[in-house]
Amino acid sequence: VAMRQMPLACSNHKRPVVDLAFSGITPYGYFLISACQDGKPMLRQGDTEDWIGTFLGHKSADWGTTWNKEAIKAADFTAQVWDAVSGDELMTLNHKHIVKTPDFTQDSNYLLTGGQDKLLHIYDLNKPEAEPKEISGHTSGIKKALGCSEDKQILSADDKTVRLWDHATMTEVKSLNFNMSVSSMGYIPEGEILVITYGRSIAFHSAVSLEPVKSFEAPAIINSPSLRPKKEFLVAGGEDFKLYKYGYNSREELESYKGHFGPIHCVRFSPDGELYASGHEDGTQTVPNCGRKNLWPLEMCVSGRNSDELAKPKISSPETTEQEPEEIASENSDSIYSPTPGVKA
Repeated sequence: VAMRQMPLACSNHKRPVVDLAFSGITPYGYFLISACQDGKPMLRQGDTEDWIGTFLGHKSADWGTTWNKEAIKAADFTAQVWDAVSGDELMTLNHKHIVKTPDFTQDSNYLLTGGQDKLLHIYDLNKPEAEPKEISGHTSGIKKALGCSEDKQILSADDKTVRLWDHATMTEVKSLNFNMSVSSMGYIPEGEILVITYGRSIAFHSAVSLEPVKSFEAPAIINSPSLRPKKEFLVAGGEDFKLYKYGYNSREELESYKGHFGPIHCVRFSPDGELYASGHEDGTQTVPNCGRKNLWPLEMCVSGRNSDELAKPKISSPETTEQEPEEIASENSDSIYSPTPGVKA
């Protein structure tokens, strides 16, 4: 019988955690960045959740974050690119509208962004002053954009449409239309798998052709799923505050867990499949351990709203004075951002 353990809590985020990104495995382990509406993305040791540092300088909510392949660069919703080792800002790629999604190419030379202006932008990071390439075709704000098939193609999702683009010609190859809002889209390079959620459905498609592979129906509206790298099961969370575990091949519900006080916005497996992280409306992250013996699920909460105490940093960081971010903009805000970073991780 698996041994269920109580959550370990450390207080950090004060607003909803809306996106999480694990790095790849490095000589120093792997890392986790959390994006939050408090405007303070946080960097953690991925397998222990020890706090490493906080990137300060945003004047509004942080909607998305990502890593490059080597885990030495990070990018976020303003298309600011950070040195993940020193905490220095490397560049800011200005947008006129909110950026919802960034993604590095495999060689780290380009950054793909999408957001409220309905356009995909491709920035050359070796020429940050140059105008980006733009791909048009979406009819509403872009929620997610990802490179796939070794960056030969691009996947993007707006409110009710998922589109596949040819990167070289910047033309649409195929699209999927839904009768309800697409809540999330994820890409699994191993096997070229696309994961889409809409309503209570969790759908797997070929990332190359968009042809359907299999689908699951959950008891509640799902906001985000994640498939374990070994592909034996997936975890999903949504509006009923629960995390659901499903067998990937059997499609049967194996387990569910409720321990939070708000909807679950995002779920991400670590690159080794040993644990996953989930971000919640109540300002917390949970990290159940699902690979090690007798530790399903070990939970670590990174909470926020009701406490001001920061987790003890794993490494020392420069002495700084934190400033509260300005009023959080709404999801559909058209504000122009030009934040000045104030703190290193």
